[in-house]
Amino acid sequence: MKKVVVGLSGGVDSSTAATILHHQGYEVIGLTLWLMKGKGQCCSEGMIDAAELCEQLGIPHQVVDMRDVFQTNIVDYLVTGYGAGITPLPCSQCNKTVKFGPMVEYAREQLGCDRIATGHYARISYDDATGRYQLLRALDRHKDQSYFLYDLSQDLLAASLFPLGEMAKTDTRRIAAEYGLKTADKPESQDLCLVESNGSMRAFLDKYLTPKTGDIVDTTGKVLGQHDGVHHYTIGQRKGLGIAAAEPLYVIELDAVNNRVVVGDRTKVTQPECLVDRVNWVSIAAPSAPIRAEVQIRYRATPEPVTVIPLEDSRVRIVFDEPQFSITPGQAAVWYDGDQVLGGGIIINS
Repeated sequence: MKKVVVGLSGGVDSSTAATILHHQGYEVIGLTLWLMKGKGQCCSEGMIDAAELCEQLGIPHQVVDMRDVFQTNIVDYLVTGYGAGITPLPCSQCNKTVKFGPMVEYAREQLGCDRIATGHYARISYDDATGRYQLLRALDRHKDQSYFLYDLSQDLLAASLFPLGEMAKTDTRRIAAEYGLKTADKPESQDLCLVESNGSMRAFLDKYLTPKTGDIVDTTGKVLGQHDGVHHYTIGQRKGLGIAAAEPLYVIELDAVNNRVVVGDRTKVTQPECLVDRVNWVSIAAPSAPIRAEVQIRYRATPEPVTVIPLEDSRVRIVFDEPQFSITPGQAAVWYDGDQVLGGGIIINS
C-alpha cells in the first residue's frame, strides 16, 4: 500500500485532500504543524478539527512542534521587513522553510515515507524531455495557489501531491459533504494566519514594533501630515493617509531610516521595471538569455506580459510591456508561461 503524509490544518481543503487519498487506497498519516506561540488562527481549533478528522477516517494523527522554526523564519522575518519599510510576503517562505521542507524531512526520517500531500490548489507534472518537475496553475483559476509555491525545489515538488489541483472549490465542499466531514461548511481560512481571531496585521505588528509618529512628506520633502508608524503603510496605499490634497496621493516610499512616509500622485508609483532577488527557477532551468513571460506581482494581480532578464547572484530584471502600479518591495514576482510556473522571487526595488 502506498503511504503518504498529509498536512492537515483543520480546514476543508486539507481535510478533503486526506479523505480523497484515503479512499483511493493510500495509507494516510495526518500531520499537523504547531506553528504559533500565541493564539494564531491556524493553530487553535485547527488542531482539534484535524485530530477529529483523523479519528473519523481511522488514520493516525501526529502533531509536530514547529513554533521556534516559525518564529525565526516567519514572524521575525515579517517584523524585520516591516521595520525596514518593506512589505514582506510570508506565505511562500513559510511553504518552503516551515511546511514542505520540514514535512518531507519528517516523513522520510520518522515515518519511512517519501510522499507528502497538502490541500493546495495547484498541479504538478513531470517533463521527460527536461527531466524536471513542473509546477502548474490549478484548474480553478479563482483558487489557484501556485503563486505561493514558486519557491519549492525540484526535490520538494517530486515528493508532493496536490489532490485538489484538478478540482473547483465547489467540488471540494461537495466531496467533504458526501463523506460527512465536519469541515464541509467551515468558512474560508484567512490569509493572515498570524493574527488572532478578529485581529489585524496592524495589531500583530504593533506587538513587535512600537508605533512612532513621523512626517508624511511629498517628493520635495514638504511636510503634508503625520503618520503613526511607517509599518502601518504599504506602497500604493491611498486610503487612510489623513491628508487633504487637490489630487489623490499614494504612498510611493517608506523611509524607515528617517521615519517618513513619502507620497505622490499616481505617476510616481507606476514603474516600467523592477529588480527581483532570491530567484527560484521552477519548471525550467535558469536561462542564459532574456525570456518572454507573464508575471504576477501580487497574488490577485492580473498576469502582465514582460521580458525577464537573467542577472548574476540569483536575480532577474523584469521589464513590463506596460508600466505597472504599486510594485512593492518584499512581495513576490512570479512569472508564467500559460499555466506553467517558470520561476519567481522577491521584489527588492522598482
